[in-house]
Amino acid sequence: MAHEQDGVEKLWRDYGAVFRGFDDLTLARWMAQTLGQLQGGLWRLSHPLLASYRLAAQVAHERQIWHQRLINVPPDYLTAECCRAPLLPMITRDLPESGLVCLHCNGTAVALDEIGKHRKTLEQWALKYAPVHTVAHWDDKQRKAARNYDKAYDAAAEQAEQLLMELGAKLARPLLDSYCTVVWEDHDECLQVRPEDILV
Repeated sequence: MAHEQDGVEKLWRDYGAVFRGFDDLTLARWMAQTLGQLQGGLWRLSHPLLASYRLAAQVAHERQIWHQRLINVPPDYLTAECCRAPLLPMITRDLPESGLVCLHCNGTAVALDEIGKHRKTLEQWALKYAPVHTVAHWDDKQRKAARNYDKAYDAAAEQAEQLLMELGAKLARPLLDSYCTVVWEDHDECLQVRPEDILV
């Protein structure tokens, strides 16, 4: 598992090399133009455009591009308090602990108690999701108690698919009333739920 994670991180570093080759102004322009394309949408985390933007955001965060004020950000984007980048909130299964996550710095972009009227619904979803996800991390004692761990794991994966579909199809959309762009997590690597399994 650790070897697989190292491989994924190396791959992401390799993919991000194109953005490391950009000078600061070019990177800032590319990101501002892409924010304009993302604006007004509810985006899956796995979408190729969003994946490219995330790579650029990592480089921009390292260089503190948004602090330099090289370009104008599309005007409807608020500024994230965590890193002063344009606010691009992401809903993940870690919502109760992390609130809405910042796509730029992976910090808390919007604390749970600041989400507003949609907080309760999203929090209930995350609390339902937590025990489903936990099945992937059961210890030996829990696996033995389940008698057939493979069956429990497969059932958890199916539940995760349903809950992620609900998040993307129904629960995330109302946040567009408060934020000009919203991203939702559409996979669970621990349960081997892939984006293509989530049909919305």
